[in-house]
Amino acid sequence: MSKDTLLPLLASHVLAHGLGGASLRPLAKAAGTSDRMLLYHFGTKEALISDLLAYLARAYAGALDAALGEARANTRGEVLARILAQGEAPEMRPFAVLWWEIVAGSARGVPGYLPAAQTMMDELLGWLEGQMPAGDPDPEGGARYLLTMIEGAMMLAAIGHEATARDGLLASGLMPS
Repeated sequence: MSKDTLLPLLASHVLAHGLGGASLRPLAKAAGTSDRMLLYHFGTKEALISDLLAYLARAYAGALDAALGEARANTRGEVLARILAQGEAPEMRPFAVLWWEIVAGSARGVPGYLPAAQTMMDELLGWLEGQMPAGDPDPEGGARYLLTMIEGAMMLAAIGHEATARDGLLASGLMPS
């Protein structure tokens, strides 16, 4: 086994069961190996979590790529609408649930969560920059702006305030009515 073969197995387990109290033994069992072998491949539990979350960020971006198709959006609003629509798909729900667990763990100071969350955001920002419309005057700034809008809309939806998010996005002029 290698990191490359372990990460998909660990990712499946974490998407199904979350990270809460993730210890090496259940992760190792899910991957069909031992906790010692996980440490051999990753070094520390914190490094394992960081590598795993970076892998999941890439998997999430890949799932979005597949769902969004080859056609590039014409406007930032179209990018936003496509991502939010895909975020509502049932297969994306485990990613969203895991993300909010990571956000909460980061806020609580759980070891390894903040750097892992930062790595995930860096991965997603890079991906989002690539989604900006051709000719966008500031793809980096646009990606950061849209990420802020996406995260806010997803958080509001997670707590049952989809209408608040929709109304806010409509009022911003970013989303067509």
